[in-house]
Amino acid sequence: MLKLPTTIAPDWRVEPGLTDYETAIATMQARIAAIKAGNAKELIWLVEHPPLYTAGTSAKPEDLQDARFPTYAAGRGGQWTYHGPGQRVVYCMMDLGRPHGRVPAQDVRAFVHGLEDWMIASLAKFGVKGETREGRVGIWVVNGKAEEQKIGAIGVRVSRGISWHGMALNIHPDLSHFSGIVPCGIREHGVTSLEALGVSASMAEVDAVLAQTFGQVFG
Repeated sequence: MLKLPTTIAPDWRVEPGLTDYETAIATMQARIAAIKAGNAKELIWLVEHPPLYTAGTSAKPEDLQDARFPTYAAGRGGQWTYHGPGQRVVYCMMDLGRPHGRVPAQDVRAFVHGLEDWMIASLAKFGVKGETREGRVGIWVVNGKAEEQKIGAIGVRVSRGISWHGMALNIHPDLSHFSGIVPCGIREHGVTSLEALGVSASMAEVDAVLAQTFGQVFG
């Protein structure tokens, strides 16, 4: 069972199996409505999806190079993203009208930076140095060939002051599936995973680390 620090305010839910994307969207929409109405707590929802591509609000049609998997208009910020087995997707439904640890209220940019810091802190627990890059949302690593590769994607949407969507961390997905798109519109750099970096970690181990490091940022 996932052990969570007692200081974490949101509910945490780890979804077993593979979650249909349309079901995930409907579930998030219902939850943010309940949070806004004061009928539910904030929620951190950890899922895996079957192979699919999602288009953010800035996605370019030409960046979908091979529609081998179902495609969805996500409505979040960003461009094309792949989701699939072996990738931990973390959906964050949080009330941005109040502060969360180091993230002040009403500051979407600071919230996105908080997600970046959270992923970086989690990667550090596995001995991986995650970094941000000016003009590129997400988390990057430098491999043994001195190549920059993306290991984590971030894309959020805010509705009625409540965040949804969130971030995706590549643990052991099939990296060849990313070749159907130009991930996040960036052609000059590839993608990687913990497995490709030589780190053997289970989904449960990553979940435990995410729970451990959440409070370092969001308090």
